[in-house]
Amino acid sequence: MMEQKSLTGIERTLVVQYLTDGNVPVTLTPVDESLNNDEIIHSLTSQIFPLAIKGENVQISHKGELIFENPPQSINRFINKNVKVEFYFNRVGLYFISKVRDEDNGLVISIPAVIDRIIDTVEEKNYDFSALIYFECKSKKELNIKCVPDSDIELFVRPAWKIIPLENQKSAKELLEAFVEEAKIEKNAGNGIQLIPVCKYLTEEKIERVEAMENRPEEPSILFVDHERLVLGMTSKACTYFKNEEYGIKLIFSIKKGPILTRDIFVTGIVNKVFRSRDGKLSCVDFRYTTMQEEDLRFLYEKATSTLFI
Repeated sequence: MMEQKSLTGIERTLVVQYLTDGNVPVTLTPVDESLNNDEIIHSLTSQIFPLAIKGENVQISHKGELIFENPPQSINRFINKNVKVEFYFNRVGLYFISKVRDEDNGLVISIPAVIDRIIDTVEEKNYDFSALIYFECKSKKELNIKCVPDSDIELFVRPAWKIIPLENQKSAKELLEAFVEEAKIEKNAGNGIQLIPVCKYLTEEKIERVEAMENRPEEPSILFVDHERLVLGMTSKACTYFKNEEYGIKLIFSIKKGPILTRDIFVTGIVNKVFRSRDGKLSCVDFRYTTMQEEDLRFLYEKATSTLFI
């Protein structure tokens, strides 16, 4: 079932019945009608974000329409506009496009004749640097969790406060002050420069999008790395790390010249600290290295500080 992009006939009927049975959360995203097909969604820079509607606020009428009961007030900006309605059916991401109408019984969206599958946009990228958490030391359990650079943070450059958007700096400063006070007591933050990207990550709004497959494993974002620590960012629901746990970590550097494609550095690292956002939705994990070869220490030190290791 559902091998084709579009669902019609009995497949569509099953999906509508699934929605009718209740409590299916949906996400609404305004569309740009000047574009076509899969390009219709606004870019993130447009400052128009998806709106998540809880399943308890969505009902299906006898005419096969979505009716929104007591939805967030922000839905009103979608009235008389086409939106992309996304949801999961048996872990498969589906969507349709229809107009939001304001009627006597509330805001309504008709379900069209065709429902489409969300196109899988996951692609393999080659990074100059990445990391792999490959086992948990105490249990010897293999993990193989790939970690990739955060798209908004430049690694191996000393973090500066200006990397935090101006509108987030007040809340970031409050977090930083709290983290610094904790570090003074625990004496575990080193020079503390990793706290800047941590505060940046924890104060940004992360958009949860409906994907082609539900519950796909999350790739943690690398926020900071040097010769002493590796810091990762992730959603709290994906954060299964606890303080003082030790992991095997592989740091992977691509080498663009020469017969060897990568330089791999194997270390062990202990969870030094887990930072949380104010709302608890985001987490950052600070790994402090516990073992490392001297030649690898030299390489990382010179890479991170741009000074010779003496």
